[in-house]
Amino acid sequence: MTRAGDALIALRRRLAAASPSANLDAELLLAHVLGVDRARVAADPARTLSRRQAEALSRLAQRRLAGEPLAYLTGRKEFWSLDLEVTPEVLVPRPETELVVELALDALAPFARPSVLDLGTGSGALALALARERPDAAITAVDASSAALAVAARNALRLQAGNVAFLPGSWYEPVGGARFDCIVSNPPYVADDDPVLASLRHEPRRALAAGPAGLDALAVICAGAPAHLAAGGALVVEHGATQGAGVRALMTQAGLVAVATHVDLAGRPRASRGNSPR
Repeated sequence: MTRAGDALIALRRRLAAASPSANLDAELLLAHVLGVDRARVAADPARTLSRRQAEALSRLAQRRLAGEPLAYLTGRKEFWSLDLEVTPEVLVPRPETELVVELALDALAPFARPSVLDLGTGSGALALALARERPDAAITAVDASSAALAVAARNALRLQAGNVAFLPGSWYEPVGGARFDCIVSNPPYVADDDPVLASLRHEPRRALAAGPAGLDALAVICAGAPAHLAAGGALVVEHGATQGAGVRALMTQAGLVAVATHVDLAGRPRASRGNSPR
């Protein structure tokens, strides 16, 4: 039998060469295998692993060394303090995307019982974060992937987010002529030939790549926003750190006003907002 404390030390050493977060990765993988929270791992180093658990831990370590995201190995990822199920069918939610939630909440502040549209919902991260903060909102979440929608729906059920409805389809097509007080999206925005895609090979390409400049999806979203925003409503989208000017141009060309780009906690231009004229 292997003690948890010894397994943790060995796992940290094994992952150190491949992951800058080897210590955290090791703790989370061991906690996952043991079926306990991370705090219990440190509190009970004398706990023993069964042979099956030790073998499972070794397999997970090998996958992590191959570059697979930790969230896919544990099946979980925290976003906006929500514990989300994550599978390889959806993009792993990232901390910088929380800026979209912050901007959307600011845009929704003047509205009572607002309506929200989340385009390309993936795991449901944006929709569910907004549902948590604005339980009075009616939120519609759209995705072209039925597998992604299934993940998002399971997350909504587990988090008891009864104010979110999920619709299959591409961008605005499932909602017809409906209008919303806020539209949010974290769409694909990586250029098709961007070398960064190699490091993201385990995540769904459809949720990452969007044409030669990475702006194809953003162009569709911005162009369709005026026909789907209520008067005074807002469009908030995430984009790449070098795409702010391009996204502002798309919003302005579509007729949105008060267009601005905002930076994330790392100081990178990460999301842009434009308003529908009143």
